[in-house]
Amino acid sequence: MAIEFKLILVVVDIERSNKVLDSVLSSGATGATILGHGRGVGLSKVVSFFGLELFSSRDVILVLVDSRHADSVLQSACEAGQLDETRGSGFALEIPVNRTVGLTEHIEIITREFPI
Repeated sequence: MAIEFKLILVVVDIERSNKVLDSVLSSGATGATILGHGRGVGLSKVVSFFGLELFSSRDVILVLVDSRHADSVLQSACEAGQLDETRGSGFALEIPVNRTVGLTEHIEIITREFPI
């Protein structure tokens, strides 16, 4: 039986990204990729003293997980990043993955450590 994967994508303030990363790794993820220093705008613009827009810096954390761990990884990312606590703190989402390549060794390790 093949392993089904899901991609957890977390967009979070840079200050919270290490906490999110530690949390997802302790909740079943076996690795992550961080795309650093993104910018974004939300529902309302933040304007500085000189009338310039301020963009909060964010990290995008990509976590490819065995679908059996997706719920716990997503929930831990939400809690660690405090995503539901304040507006503008970031968000996370789960995307089904139809096909992967380049993960042969990774799949062997997952299958050995977490038998299907």
